[in-house]
Amino acid sequence: MKLVYLDNAASTKISARVVEKMMESYSENYGNPSSTHKLGQKARAAVEKTRNVIAGYLGAEGKEIIFTSGGAEGNNLVIRGALNAYDYKGKHIITSKIEHSSVLKTCQQLEREGYEVTYIDVDENGVVNLEQLKNSIRKDTVIVSIMYANNETGVKQPIKEIGKILKNTGIMFHTDAVQSMCKEVIFPKDLNINALTVASHKFYGPKGVGFVYLDKNFLIEKEIWGGSQERNRRAGTENLQGILGLGTAMEEAYENMDKIEAMEEEIHEYLERRLKNEIEDIKINGEKSPRLKTITNLCLKGCDIQTLLIALDLRGICVSGGSACMSGAHEDSHVLKEMGLDSEELKSSFRISIGKDTTIEEIDYFIDNLKEIAKIERGI
Repeated sequence: MKLVYLDNAASTKISARVVEKMMESYSENYGNPSSTHKLGQKARAAVEKTRNVIAGYLGAEGKEIIFTSGGAEGNNLVIRGALNAYDYKGKHIITSKIEHSSVLKTCQQLEREGYEVTYIDVDENGVVNLEQLKNSIRKDTVIVSIMYANNETGVKQPIKEIGKILKNTGIMFHTDAVQSMCKEVIFPKDLNINALTVASHKFYGPKGVGFVYLDKNFLIEKEIWGGSQERNRRAGTENLQGILGLGTAMEEAYENMDKIEAMEEEIHEYLERRLKNEIEDIKINGEKSPRLKTITNLCLKGCDIQTLLIALDLRGICVSGGSACMSGAHEDSHVLKEMGLDSEELKSSFRISIGKDTTIEEIDYFIDNLKEIAKIERGI
């Protein structure tokens, strides 16, 4: 059976170059980076070299990069870590209603612990309300966390404008950049971003590894206690092979960024053009906003998405109903709900996410099958 993978926003296929780098390290560089002998020093050197390479791509310093296990840990580390480090400032947090669950559920838990959270609305196009955000800032606000681009719709948030609002306030500005990293160049300092979260498996690196960029002028208290790794900000033996895979994936992405971006834009435009021209009663959620050229969130009116996803899967096509992290929850998308979709539209929307290996032929196969399945579902 033909296999067409259109769920790259959930996870990407690890690249051959990354696998080669990691396998080489498993057999030749297996020391503990905290050990003082030669193998330990060799491992430490590899970790620090990778840290500095990553920092270079962000226009940052090596000491501003903290290796983690991925996006969920990174978001928890920054949000909780900032609140603990600046507990004397207050207990107020600002975030948006469309954040990833690792931010929203963390904030909900913090509310149970006595913190106060302001959740910013989005408009029908999925963009946060800047005026509401500005008016929500208080003397006791410690951190503002707004994602760079949404994982379900691809809609980009006005990060530069938020950075300007928060500049010189002393409030930490954190952005979850898990979906955006390596799809465009991001210089946190130019955008007044103080903390940024990244996960390797979103750009052809290994799962279980990521990093946090933390501006050297800001503090966090570690969430995992034990050793003094990562400049005493995250305890635990470093995932050497994962870190090397992450660094290699970033190198490969930055070396080929212009080429990949052009190809993905071409595929993206072809996909959406065929969808709009050939299938009736559809809507692309967030279409009027600036979006990542890798994500299309499609409302296929009159179709039950759970049935449709199964039918596509039986034909070898992998797509997603929304965030993979919440796929077992059987809940309507909170992102689309906040954008104003009604109950029927919520049950008729799903995500298509292309990658660097997606071809025109695969898009044709997907759309041809989608048209057939939609006709069956609609009883046409």
